[in-house]
Amino acid sequence: MEPKKNPKADLSRRSVLFLQLGLILVLFITWQAIEWKTYDKDALDTGQLNLDELDDEEIPITEMQNTPPPPPPPPPPAPEVIEVVEDEEEVEEDEIQSTETNLEEIVEVEEVVEAPVEEEVADVPFAVIENVPIFPGCENMKNNEERKNCMSQKIQQHVNREFNKDLGSELGLSGVNRVIVQFKINEKGDIVDVMSRAPHPRLEREAARVINKLPKMQPGKQRGKAVGVMYSLPIVFQVQN
Repeated sequence: MEPKKNPKADLSRRSVLFLQLGLILVLFITWQAIEWKTYDKDALDTGQLNLDELDDEEIPITEMQNTPPPPPPPPPPAPEVIEVVEDEEEVEEDEIQSTETNLEEIVEVEEVVEAPVEEEVADVPFAVIENVPIFPGCENMKNNEERKNCMSQKIQQHVNREFNKDLGSELGLSGVNRVIVQFKINEKGDIVDVMSRAPHPRLEREAARVINKLPKMQPGKQRGKAVGVMYSLPIVFQVQN
């Protein structure tokens, strides 16, 4: 017996396709229903202007008032006493002296003498100074070279007496140590601008302390004028282990 239904006409194989098409159609109809908008015709503003209301506007009428000008101020009161001066009375007048210059009284200047300008002399090194500073106790030296030697010996004796020689061992140093000190003897004979260089900062401070204790001296002179003199001093000491 042959089947009555055509196998090619089986619609169950396309049921999934039909289901998808149906869902798409339903979603489209639902979306259109949500987006659909309606407006109330009474709420629409057509933007028309009613000109009939402008005819009823009342314009106020203003009147110009003629205000009279203010009255003039009263005249000042007359003085109570009027003093009359006779024409024959002589009135003394102050004499005004003329400020004009009389050409005959001008003094001619024959020559203008400029004030001498003092030449500034810079600091001079101790080795080339014309007249070295005089250390206390070196006043009786005969010449400049003897004063140099005397001053160097006095400074060396002062350093050997005042310098703390045990400071090197306290700092853990060993062997021969050198401290370089530079200072200036200014125009008044005072010790200024002390600078030192050493292996340890405490040695630098100790050297500066000793140099600052030097006594005041007679200042050195260059070209007959007191000047600052630069002096360099090496301090060498050995630490015994």
